[in-house]
Amino acid sequence: MSADDQAFLDVLSSLPHDIQRYSGEVAEYIEHYSGNVADYIDKNVERIADALREALAASPWLPESIRPRPPPPAPALTLPTSAYDSIQNWISRHKIVTGVIVLAAGTILYRTYRSSARSRKTRRARRAGSGGRLDVVVIAGSPALPLTRSLSLDLERKGFIVFIVSNSPEDEIMIHNLSRPDIRSLTIDTTDPPSAGSSIERFAHYLQTPHAAIPGGKRHYLTLKAVILIPSLNYQTSPIATIPPSSFADLFNTHLLNPILTIQAFLPLLTARLSPANNSNNNETAPPKVLVFTPSIISSINPPFHAPEATVCSALSAFTEVLAAELRPLSIPVTHVQLGTFDFAGFSPGASARNRGIHHHHHHHQGVNGAVGLLCASEGADTLQWPDSARHAYARNFERQCGSAISAGRIRGMRGSSLRELHNAVFDVIDGSITSGTVRVGLGAGVYGFVGRWVPRGMVSWMMGIRKVDELSTWEQSESQRNSYNSSLNSPRSAGSVDDHEGEKVGDLEGLEGTSMSQESFVAVGHMDQHKGVADSHVWKEDL
Repeated sequence: MSADDQAFLDVLSSLPHDIQRYSGEVAEYIEHYSGNVADYIDKNVERIADALREALAASPWLPESIRPRPPPPAPALTLPTSAYDSIQNWISRHKIVTGVIVLAAGTILYRTYRSSARSRKTRRARRAGSGGRLDVVVIAGSPALPLTRSLSLDLERKGFIVFIVSNSPEDEIMIHNLSRPDIRSLTIDTTDPPSAGSSIERFAHYLQTPHAAIPGGKRHYLTLKAVILIPSLNYQTSPIATIPPSSFADLFNTHLLNPILTIQAFLPLLTARLSPANNSNNNETAPPKVLVFTPSIISSINPPFHAPEATVCSALSAFTEVLAAELRPLSIPVTHVQLGTFDFAGFSPGASARNRGIHHHHHHHQGVNGAVGLLCASEGADTLQWPDSARHAYARNFERQCGSAISAGRIRGMRGSSLRELHNAVFDVIDGSITSGTVRVGLGAGVYGFVGRWVPRGMVSWMMGIRKVDELSTWEQSESQRNSYNSSLNSPRSAGSVDDHEGEKVGDLEGLEGTSMSQESFVAVGHMDQHKGVADSHVWKEDL
């Protein structure tokens, strides 16, 4: 057998094995493909059957008896979730609410932490080695004010020597009645600049003179730590039309001009840097601080019928800002303390009488800003004493505002903040713990500041009960004004030039003013209108 034949036989012998292998692969492929095809056909047949069943069930033309029933809904698969997962899902759905809650909680926690830390702080003034007092505080405020008395007693208890500025013998008597050896009177007459300067010189000499706690003890020098300005807080509540000019003049003199002159008198002492040559603690002495107190509630929202307080407090705030700008280069801090509502129980003159149930409607009451203020109409003021025109225009809104929940800056039904909050804030400013230029203390100080900045004025007035006035009184010309005007028209000079006619009317008005000023109280004085022939009875003239 040749080699070619043997090769051919080998090929023929290998064919059965290849055919068997290929046939097995083809069988496996057909089996797998047929299985997939069967599965595919089964799934589509079931889908088609479900769709056909649903279509027939929803067909109205089939009778109810042969209409197929729809398949029952598959039961919802609920997986048990933990509380953490539930909270996380709620947070993801309410992101804005979550942010507000986190911000509010953080603010409350921060304020609570600061309040607790400040309440635990030990507040005591410095003492000399011999036990004598070293720090001096001057309070420029009337000793009749509850705020002045409470603050002076607290500072004296904490170790300060307190001087209260007095302008009269009555003030000195009230300071003496406090019965505290370290609360003393400092007489300064701000209306007489030379006398005020002499008083400041004597006070500076007192600070530069060494003192001893006990006779024969070690001597030390006193240090002026702060000058606290507390303006008078008694303001009239009334429409502008019913306030005589003399009241505005007295208000500006006592509430605005007097505090400015007091600070002006102390400025040479503040900028002098009192430092005796033999004082070993010169380098450690901080400059004195200036604290200006003003009520902030009324000046923040400027409500109707509070023109005196709003005007004076706004002017004092502007004055404080200018003073701070001038003293800042001299390293003398100026802090504006904006007061809210405080509880002065025990410090108001009539507190004991009110506690016994005695009501004095004609007396003054303790105001919300620590002052003694006038009563509103709903609390004792008589609007019937106003002129008819002012009563028709303002009386109803005035009474509504006095009866509102937030009238005069007070929140009806809520007591003021504790005086300890104010005392702690003042001490922290004096010792340097608080360095801010503006400090809001008391209930409502921060809230009303926010309302004044962001809430529309119309909404604030509406909340205080102010409503539109539809009915006003008609103008009634007085008999004397009519006679004066008629006589001016019938005079021989009435046919003259316009200038002569106007000059004659001016002369008649001067005579009318002289007649009006002889009355017993403030009266309406006319101002003639050449077009209408009437007199303006809203101009006030003061009794001479």
